[in-house]
Amino acid sequence: MPWSASRITTVLVVPTVEPSLAFWEQRLGFTKVTEVPHGDALGFVILVKDATELMLQSEPSVREDLGPDARGVTPGTSAVLYVEVSDLDAAGEGLGDYPVAIPRRTTFYGMDEIGVREPGGHLIVLAQKKA
Repeated sequence: MPWSASRITTVLVVPTVEPSLAFWEQRLGFTKVTEVPHGDALGFVILVKDATELMLQSEPSVREDLGPDARGVTPGTSAVLYVEVSDLDAAGEGLGDYPVAIPRRTTFYGMDEIGVREPGGHLIVLAQKKA
């Protein structure tokens, strides 16, 4: 394949971010490096520890972000894999006629993304930093 994946980060969908954030920081020693508010609460955070990165996103934030494409995303049981790729066009070509769950889009945080559900039903978001 003419593209590479530089990292896969798990996004845990949670009812609200704050209780999970406290657990990951206070009990497991992760450090919050990014936060994005959603209304009066946190909608999304990125945590790191050593070479490990984890994202937490609230269910309301996911539903607003994905709209109808959020079907099957359930807090506490859903994980989304966020895959940073070197060439989103090439990765998209590799999908061929595979059904797209999230049409290609550019996010406010500067990533081009496209989402698919792998055969087991998990949402996979392929992303490349916008040039």
